[in-house]
Amino acid sequence: MVVYIDLIFLANLLIDGILLALTAWMRRIKPTWWRLILSSVTGALYVVMMFVPQLSFLYTFLIKFGLSLIMLWIAFGFVSLQSYIRNLTAFYMVNFAAAGGIIGVHYLIQNSGDVFRGIWYTTSGGLSFELKVGFWFACITFFVVVFAFKAVQTSKRSIDQRQTLLGNVTVWIGDASITCTGLLDTGNQLCDPLTRTPVMVMEAALWDDYLPSGWSQRLLDGEPDRLIMDLMPEEFLWQDRLRLVPYRGVNRGAAFMLALKPDLVKIELDGKLYESTKVLIGLDGGTLSGDKAYRAIIHPSLTEGEGMPLHRSDAAS
Repeated sequence: MVVYIDLIFLANLLIDGILLALTAWMRRIKPTWWRLILSSVTGALYVVMMFVPQLSFLYTFLIKFGLSLIMLWIAFGFVSLQSYIRNLTAFYMVNFAAAGGIIGVHYLIQNSGDVFRGIWYTTSGGLSFELKVGFWFACITFFVVVFAFKAVQTSKRSIDQRQTLLGNVTVWIGDASITCTGLLDTGNQLCDPLTRTPVMVMEAALWDDYLPSGWSQRLLDGEPDRLIMDLMPEEFLWQDRLRLVPYRGVNRGAAFMLALKPDLVKIELDGKLYESTKVLIGLDGGTLSGDKAYRAIIHPSLTEGEGMPLHRSDAAS
């Protein structure tokens, strides 16, 4: 059997570097590049030592665990014990995910004959498993698993971050009230240019029972100003509440948004209750969220201030 030590060293150098970089990404750390390289070299050299028979005593649990501590210290330094333990936990999570993914893919593509040839019984009646994974298979699968792991973590992080910005929105106009989930958009600066009233955007479909027939589709097609021009005085009870709010779209073109003046808006967000009467409800003819996670976009000025503590009775009402 021919063993290419240089190839093994380079492969482990790259793998260790990716694992450390992924750990830094999970912990939101920005280490210097030379620290990552030095830590990866330390890990790769340890793997090369396995081919030196005199150093076989190094391959024990305590030595391996100690090496991981040294690698993390080289890569990220020592800020505090709590931070160091979190780095260590994230590092092992990434390692176990990558190793588990390689083993899982290995057994996934095997047939029953390959699996049973790797199972054998000892003289004492015990059951043992033999795992043989090719070098190139392990390398290629490692990269696939790592990228899949990062994609899943990115999606989870995005969902978790969005959940902290989701709140319950209730809008009252006369005797009518509409409740939906809203997303706090900190970059939303849409206001009525004359009165500086903030605009909270909602899907027009939520108001279909109160709007004239076909308005949602016509809003989707554009030209909301024509809706007001074509509106008969007796056709809409809330005609005096209609507003046209100018704004500049993504393509930098000027446009108008049809809005309603509500009596009251309540927002339940992050355990607090916010109320506002100085607000406009902009009507969007489309869908604000593809997965229906939210149907309104909350203006940040509506959640300024301390707010009132949200009790269970408030949430139930």
